[in-house]
Amino acid sequence: MSFLKYLFILFFIVFAYNASASTCVSCHKGIEAPSKNHEFACIECHGGDNTAEKKDVAHKGMHGGRNPSDPAVWDKTCGNCHQYQLDRVKTTIMFTNTGMIKNMQKAWDDFEGELYATKDIVSYDAKGEKFDIKPIAGGEEMADELYRKFCSACHVGFDRMKGYRAHHSAGCAACHYSHDKSGKYLGEDEKLKGKKTYAKTHEMNILPGDDVCLRCHNRSGRIALSYAGKYDGNNSLVPVNGIYPGPELISGVRNIRHTAADIHKRAGMECIDCHTSRELMGDGYVYENMYNQVEISCASCHGTGDKLPETKRITAENAPPLYESRYYARQIAYGTEMVLTDKGNMFSNVFKKDGKYYLMLKRSGKLLEISTIKNTDEHKVYGHDRLECYTCHSKMVVQCYGCHTIYDKREKSMDWIKGEETEGRFSEKEDIRLYYPFPLAVNQKGRISPVTPGCQTLLTVVEENGIKSKDDYIFDFKKGKNFKFAPFYGHNTGKRAVSCRQCHMNLTFAGFGEAIVSTDKQNITSPILCEKTGNPLTALYSIKDGKLNRFSQIVRDKSDLMGRDMIKSMIKANLCITCHEKGDDNIYGEKIDYEKILNDDIHRDLVNIK
Repeated sequence: MSFLKYLFILFFIVFAYNASASTCVSCHKGIEAPSKNHEFACIECHGGDNTAEKKDVAHKGMHGGRNPSDPAVWDKTCGNCHQYQLDRVKTTIMFTNTGMIKNMQKAWDDFEGELYATKDIVSYDAKGEKFDIKPIAGGEEMADELYRKFCSACHVGFDRMKGYRAHHSAGCAACHYSHDKSGKYLGEDEKLKGKKTYAKTHEMNILPGDDVCLRCHNRSGRIALSYAGKYDGNNSLVPVNGIYPGPELISGVRNIRHTAADIHKRAGMECIDCHTSRELMGDGYVYENMYNQVEISCASCHGTGDKLPETKRITAENAPPLYESRYYARQIAYGTEMVLTDKGNMFSNVFKKDGKYYLMLKRSGKLLEISTIKNTDEHKVYGHDRLECYTCHSKMVVQCYGCHTIYDKREKSMDWIKGEETEGRFSEKEDIRLYYPFPLAVNQKGRISPVTPGCQTLLTVVEENGIKSKDDYIFDFKKGKNFKFAPFYGHNTGKRAVSCRQCHMNLTFAGFGEAIVSTDKQNITSPILCEKTGNPLTALYSIKDGKLNRFSQIVRDKSDLMGRDMIKSMIKANLCITCHEKGDDNIYGEKIDYEKILNDDIHRDLVNIK
């Protein structure tokens, strides 16, 4: 027998162990195999001793306790087989939270130019420049503590085992394992059945479902709720679902109600059908902001008024779509003409065939034909090239106004990053929640997009003796006590756009809130006022005696308010929209010369009619 045959037999003996050949299943009878590709000995992932009869001996040396994908041990577990993927996850924004921390520091007037992350990270950005990011555990400002005690419970590196429908594991398991609403194990392992702090079963999600995304993305922007056509309203927890509030409950004792879901959701698309693995798991580079890591947009698949989606044919045997689609219902074939993301990377499930564009649902393999918008009149309106697609097509945008944050030094709370209780406890309450209409401003791309409060913090600090050292304190931002708004895609898209008449005539879109207009005094204001400043709470501007007053600012880098000239152009368009209310009217294909048109033979009498 040759040496190679001996080597093969030895390899089979050592590595072809399965769960049933170990003592692990003598206790954990009925436990599910993680997946068809993970049917090997338990110790390959969990460590320990699978020959020992006693629990203490068998569990000695286990990796990460119940979760071998925990960041504390993932290098010696998941990283053994998936080092490439693990190296990417270590730099993904969902693990580092760099952008969230930075913008929180900015909003709380605590940003001093240095970047922080959940861990100490030394890596490189997409330009090849070295990034040395400090661990937020060492941050000493109140914004740092707010992140550690409030926001960090959702980051990928943390085990969250509290809160109804909010449980998730740390590390790779945060996305690749599902949890029941109750947080209990419901699988066939009799030792674990009904116990909390475990995934729903021991079966892995190779393709994470929307329920996984919902566990984190149900607060702040609430994009997972909006996409599914849900929102957490307040009906005083009336028991409309039997003895429980409803229609549905979610973490924080909130009830969620239903509205129209995003058009992509209604077509059967899950979050993973749009978002690429490079966005979710990272692409190996460190990014300062979330929007830097995102590589898709509406135009990636639907094109623009001037061009079709860009494509590239698969001509290499190691092209990412070939191996990424191995676990889809259908595998992408060599030679397929794939659609490209905004960064020039191939989608793994969007392609062109016979002159048409298709998106393949990853889980079912169903093909959805994509409509493109090139040369459609309503998408070639002069000046609208600066609009984001979702500026017109958003059906609702979550807006939380008046975020009253209380920091009580008399109480303790868990610092999730440090892993210990420390002095000081945060709590929040809001003044008002709105969904539609929504204000517009200029985002980080220089395009007009919806904005939402981000955040309108009014801080109260209660000292150890019970005295308030700050009472609804408003932070300085961009040289003043300005309210902060952030560019935002609400993830509730509709086929039918906001009408031209509604957008241009409703002053909420222009940033004036509920907009009470006084023509004789040349004033525009909003009735919902902040008691602390006297300025409108739900507006970006007001007009007094014909003068535009700004009391809000946009927090993202390179973002800004629309400004006087842009608002003037937006409102002036009503001179035409009053009669020409359809965007496909050919008069909108070029810049309108109002003086010339309104003085021609047709319009002169209309304008001067008495």
